[in-house]
Amino acid sequence: MTYEDRLKKLGIYSLEKRRLRGDLIEAYKILTGKERVDKDKFFTPALSDHGLRGHTWKLFKPRCRSTIRRSFFSNRVINVWNSLLQHVVDAMTVNMFKNRLDKTWKDMGSYRAEKLTGSSSTSTSTSMNWGVMIIIVLGK
Repeated sequence: MTYEDRLKKLGIYSLEKRRLRGDLIEAYKILTGKERVDKDKFFTPALSDHGLRGHTWKLFKPRCRSTIRRSFFSNRVINVWNSLLQHVVDAMTVNMFKNRLDKTWKDMGSYRAEKLTGSSSTSTSTSMNWGVMIIIVLGK
């Protein structure tokens, strides 16, 4: 039995998706003040005067000179956070955020978080060499 088959049978996400989910939950807690952490030490809000699409909690992603910095929590979560829907990030409680995130992922199909190394056989090509990207595989 393959890994994907076992995950389906158990009704759980892959380890990569569980880690990503945990990162998003932690980002939500920091940004909404539910953690006793200064959010300005982790994140910079995106300028709203540039006509951004998506939700109102978008974050600015700074450039990183080192590959180590790209792996920090405060950088690796930004792309995925910025791609979330408005009703997900507007949740009033952590449990509401978790439920909305899970429902959104379930409704859209399965997600696979992969480390990009230039090219991937299961994804479209991209110019990014490193980082975590969400690839939407529709139709399950």
